[in-house]
Amino acid sequence: MSSFDVVIIGSGPGGYVSAIRCAQLGFKTAIIEKYSTLGGTCLNVGCIPSKALLDSSHRYHDSIAHLEEHGIKIEGQVKVDLEKMIARKQAVVEQTSGGINFLMDKNKITVFQGKGSFVDATHIKIDKNDGSSETIEAKHTIIATGSKPSSLPFITIDKERVITSTEALKLKEIPKHLIIIGGGVIGLELGQVYLRLGSEVSVVEFMDRIIPGMDSALSKELTKVLKKQGMKFYTSHKVKSVVRKGDVVTVEADNTKGETITLQGDYSLVSVGRKPYTEGLNAEAAGVKINERGQIDVNEHLQTTATNIYAIGDVVKGAMLAHKAEEEGVFVAETLAGQKPHINYNLIPGVVYTWPEVSGVGQTEEQLKAAGVNYKSGSFPFKALGRARASSDTDGFVKILADAKTDEVLGVHMIGARVADLIAEAVTAMEFRASAEDITRMSHAHPTFAEAIKEAALAATDNRAIHV
Repeated sequence: MSSFDVVIIGSGPGGYVSAIRCAQLGFKTAIIEKYSTLGGTCLNVGCIPSKALLDSSHRYHDSIAHLEEHGIKIEGQVKVDLEKMIARKQAVVEQTSGGINFLMDKNKITVFQGKGSFVDATHIKIDKNDGSSETIEAKHTIIATGSKPSSLPFITIDKERVITSTEALKLKEIPKHLIIIGGGVIGLELGQVYLRLGSEVSVVEFMDRIIPGMDSALSKELTKVLKKQGMKFYTSHKVKSVVRKGDVVTVEADNTKGETITLQGDYSLVSVGRKPYTEGLNAEAAGVKINERGQIDVNEHLQTTATNIYAIGDVVKGAMLAHKAEEEGVFVAETLAGQKPHINYNLIPGVVYTWPEVSGVGQTEEQLKAAGVNYKSGSFPFKALGRARASSDTDGFVKILADAKTDEVLGVHMIGARVADLIAEAVTAMEFRASAEDITRMSHAHPTFAEAIKEAALAATDNRAIHV
């Protein structure tokens, strides 16, 4: 029987990063993955493929809608080759997955392809993809099995016309009318992909606004911009029926007044969140407790009720984000090595990869109000930014929230070009507990999008923004 210091179940961003860090720290490490490729949901049917399609569709949309204003004329009709676009997406996925295989080999991590389940707290049975099975011994185990799409109890997902994000990444035709149930990150990103390619896109959201977990100012601005692009929104609507007949999907939803709307399309994307995936783990055999929400209970060290078993990422409480899972994977590896790592969950940024992009870190304005915190706010619009005007990316703004007394930055919220990258500056500043004035004293290259952060900090510091 093979024995390992650490065995990780699941090879998504949390799992494979944790495996690498364990190996770096000298642990004999193995990773178990039930699918034939490494990388989990994020790499195979989530973060990476969706960004590939967002980029391809963005290039197409720019070519038909924006190039002429830059003095670029295209003779003849610009056409979409969806099959080739999907094939490029898959090539990106395969290249990235191959990179993880390389990293496993480089770090001498043993990879088992199969489904892992606990025999007891120190033994794991692997039902391999070739039909055989093997039991291995693990001194420590890290559960990193991720999540899967949620649905509503009355919806039948047939994976043909009523689909999840997985199927939306490999459609064989451009929908005529795509009805999206759920106005969160995944639905909006995939909705914009097909909106750019020519689909009519309607979003039905139960809450009173889209991206409800982010600052309301971001939600308001993104709604305005996406409406301008042609997306339709039905917020404060509760879906009560999704019925497919042939190639037609009918969605019925009630608003807060009890009035019913009926939408008909050829595809409906069910995007109402994700739920932890722990099926088949046989967690009870190892003494691992799973709570009523399907999450694995862990303490502040991410240790389960079985002291030698840890859990990270989407199977534990907190935001379901790849980078959060990575941080937790490293945290557990370093904890096992006797180090004293830390994670500040308040500083895990959230990002929406639509265009304009949306990002935020720290406390939202609504959270600060609810907590009774005395704060000040400063905003700066992208339309006042030279770099944004030069590239015609003038939608959006940066908002900085700071403590009214100490000036410490409490939250930074952005919508605009490249804010998925710009949010790292805010995370860095807040990790070192910077004040808004600290940011104003830092030189920002001109012309750049990052200047909007400095200007917002100036606005939050005695309303001193220069370019408005």
